[in-house]
Amino acid sequence: MLIVRHAKGGAQRKTQILDGISIAFADEPTPPVSVMSEPSLAVVGQGVKRTVLNGRPYDYHAGQYIVVSVDLPVIGQALEASVDKPFVVFTMRLKPAMIAPLLLETNNAARPPAFCGLAVSDSTPQLLDPIVRLLRLLDHPNDVRVLGPGLEREILWRLITGDQGALVRQIGLADGSLAHITRTVRWIREHYNEPMRIADLADMSGMSASSFHRHFRWATSMTPIQFQKQIRLQEARALLITRPGDVAEIGYLVGYQSPSQFSREYRKTFGAPPGRDAARLSATDSRTGTADSAL
Repeated sequence: MLIVRHAKGGAQRKTQILDGISIAFADEPTPPVSVMSEPSLAVVGQGVKRTVLNGRPYDYHAGQYIVVSVDLPVIGQALEASVDKPFVVFTMRLKPAMIAPLLLETNNAARPPAFCGLAVSDSTPQLLDPIVRLLRLLDHPNDVRVLGPGLEREILWRLITGDQGALVRQIGLADGSLAHITRTVRWIREHYNEPMRIADLADMSGMSASSFHRHFRWATSMTPIQFQKQIRLQEARALLITRPGDVAEIGYLVGYQSPSQFSREYRKTFGAPPGRDAARLSATDSRTGTADSAL
């Protein structure tokens, strides 16, 4: 298989093709890892990937893809992978500046889905064709540099005109609701440990408080408070890997005033108290490496 050959072409588990485009592999199942997923396309070439958002799992297999339209706190892992049949995935960042011009070329005005944060679909031959042609260029670096951007544009076109076109189009609409929510999502990411006022976020998005709440859930499946909590807990988990003995201090650093509340919410999200989870993460990290399990 072409994608497997290139993904396993060296010691690296991730191969960069172009800016924002890569292929990665894992030769064994990976543990669940908390990450921030940016607007992107991921096509599974072999194996099974699971992405969990707000407690809901999204599984996608070989021949399927997932589209993410906004920065989201998710938990990801490769479910099926082995030395003989490694998990392999093609990933491409979805750039609003590249999507916007293509919107002028389509008359498709389908309504956006009820939930706009992410979706899983079966890959079509039309979508896979430019991906395969891009992979065939990997043995010729100059061809990738010259021809790659055109193939990236073709992949975007296939997305816009495919099953998840309504979702992808939202990414390129500068004045659309998703663009306004994206601004507030990024503010929360940058100020996750600070007090948050819904009225201020609504003003930032140019919406009323009720409209902002509705559109935020439409884009993220969460309320702003739930979203902030997920960011805080993800940041705490990352800190615990290097500072496993500072549980109370880390809770305070990410915005929790109550150690008991921090421990309770952490355990509910990750299945173990902070200290025990930190020990488990350290053991896993020493065996597989953090980057490997975040494929």
